[in-house]
This record gives sequence, structure tokens and C-alpha cells, in this order.
Amino acid sequence: MPPQLVVGAAVVRHGTLLAARRTHPPETAGRWELPGGKVEPGEDPGDAVVREVAEELGCAVVVRRWLDAEVEIRPGLVLRAAECRLVDDRSGGPVAAEHDRLTWLGPEELGDVDWLEPDRPFLPALRETLLDGEVLAGGHVGGAVRVGATVRRPVGPWTPAVHALLGHLAAAGLPHVPAVHGTDARGREVLDFLPGRVVDVDADELPDARLAALGAWTARLHAAVASFDHPGPWRFHGVDAPRLVAHNDLAPSNLVWDGDDLAGVLDWDLAGPSSPLLELAHLAWHAVPLVRAAPGDPAHAARRLRLLAASYGGGRHDGPGAREILDAVPGRVRLAIGGIRAASGRGDAQMAAGMAAAGEPARTEAALAGLEARLPALREALASGA
Repeated sequence: MPPQLVVGAAVVRHGTLLAARRTHPPETAGRWELPGGKVEPGEDPGDAVVREVAEELGCAVVVRRWLDAEVEIRPGLVLRAAECRLVDDRSGGPVAAEHDRLTWLGPEELGDVDWLEPDRPFLPALRETLLDGEVLAGGHVGGAVRVGATVRRPVGPWTPAVHALLGHLAAAGLPHVPAVHGTDARGREVLDFLPGRVVDVDADELPDARLAALGAWTARLHAAVASFDHPGPWRFHGVDAPRLVAHNDLAPSNLVWDGDDLAGVLDWDLAGPSSPLLELAHLAWHAVPLVRAAPGDPAHAARRLRLLAASYGGGRHDGPGAREILDAVPGRVRLAIGGIRAASGRGDAQMAAGMAAAGEPARTEAALAGLEARLPALREALASGA
């Protein structure tokens, strides 16, 4: 007679695993398990996983794969476990119906709870699954994944300098900057995951209120780094006579928002020596945006250039003006193009491969040619609207 099969649901979300604390029987109360139960006669094991989760947690899951281990609970009773994902991650999520507590554990936290013995053999494989994380969309240089409340990213020679910068900014009280939490078992840096909405730059223009908020935050960034110095090495190269360490990739794809309030600034790996003017030129290229043509409407771009300059200056006259920012854009774009071309020569294969896959630098070269054709009209619009 074959043994009775018990199924466990390893529910994984954002690189974390759901653990449930038992209340009975007395000998297992207070210990943790994968939710699940016995397979009914004639029932498919995958259907049993879905049913048990619905009964115990009040939510729907889909089975992704079965874990390799099969564990004997006692003679005549064996346990198998399936990796599952929530059907609707936007809902309220699992609710404890037959347990007194639920918790989501990251890969480094699996040993923090007292698991029932039959579940323990599944933990090594699940730890690797959690470390795989959830791939984050956006950007051309891949490798970033979400694991719970953290982001894991590949490191490079520039990482110690970037971490020193982030620590300095945190100490200076600059908001919306991720904290550094060391490295993980795969040697990746561990940073805060900053929740919020990323603007779809292909479909949406950054609203005026957000552009102004970004200009004001950039001024705070530059004030905070005035007292920071680090020898590097840095991933960003090529600026003559740099004045400060800049973010160097302030663009809508690297920002998260809560309404019109800035909630997070991401992707600091390109931080390095630059200048306020070049930072603003890069920002204008992506956020005005000058990278996209606006045929017949140079006045619109001119107005947003003035808005960017005014928000950075905070009503003062000690920041670059709109015309100065515009005139710096072509040189800043050429600097980026040169950096992409030089990446392979510096051994930065990840950047070179990511940019090539995105059609760079040819795409940026074409956009720059379009901007240069529009420059006379943009300069005229700035002059007439001053």
C-alpha cells in the first residue's frame, strides 16, 4: 500500500518565503511549517496544494514546481513541497486561519524560526530560490533583483566608493537614498528596496511638479556632497576638472514617486566626479526631455528648462541658468556615448553588453543629432521667453 501523501506550499513572493506558526497539537504548537495538508483520495497533488492554501490562508496560488526532496513524516506518511506564487499579489494576501501567525522570511532569515523537522530538508533549495529574487525591470545594465525589502545588485571595483557616498548622504540627512546592508551569499551588494511608482518615460512626460521636485532635490544632493571626497575608483569617467561627486544618471527610469513627491533615487553605480552643470544637463536630456523631439513646440521645452533651472536654484541666482544647461547637454551626451564605447576597454563587460542589447550608443547618437538640429529653435525660445 503506497504511503499517504502530505503536500506543503512553499509560497514565494519578492524573494521571501511564507512561514506559518502552528497552534496544535501541543507537541508542535509554536513551531513553524509550510502550510499544507493531506492529499484526498483521487486528488491531484497540485490541486491539493491550491485547495489547502485556500482553506488555510484564504488566498489563491499557482504551483510553479515541485521540490526534489521527499520526506518521511512517519511510517506510511510522506511530505512533498511545491514552490508556489500568489495569483494576485495586489490583494490583501494570506490570512492566518489555522495558524496564529504568518511571516515572510528572506534567505538570510530562514534559520531565525523553529521549523518542524519534516520541513527542514526543503530549506536549502528554497534559500537558493529566494536568493534568485524577483528581477527588477528597467535600466540597461541588468542584474538587480528584489529580495524582500532589499535590492541585490552585482558589485564592481567602484562599489566601495559608492557605498561610502551613500553612507555620507545618509549621515547628511539627504532623503530618498537607499541604505547599504553589506553583501549577500552570492557576493552582491544589498540595498534598501525603495517602493513607489516609476514613470513610463516612453508614454508619460514627467509632470511639472515632479520636475520641480527633482530639481530641488538635486540641489540638496549637491549641497550634501560638497564635503565628500573619495579617491575611487568610480565607474563614471571622463569629466575634466570635476567639482563634486554626482549621481550621474538622474533620469525618470531611476526615480520612484509617491504622487508628486519624490520617494526614492535608484541606481547609484554610475556616481562619480562631475559637476553641477553636467548633472543638470543629463537631467534635462532625460526629464525635460530633450532626448525626444517635440516638433513645432520649442517653447514647451524652453519653459521646462527654465523650470528645472529655477527649482535647482531655489529662487536664487547662484545656479546654472536654462541657456547654460541647454548648451551643456550635447557635451554631456557625448560624454555618455564615449563612456559606453570605453566600457569594454575598462573591463566593464556588464555595462557594454547591457547597452549593446539596448541599441546603444547608436540610439543616443541619433537622438543627439536630432537635438543639435533643434538647438537654434530652442535657444530662440529661451531668449524670447526670458
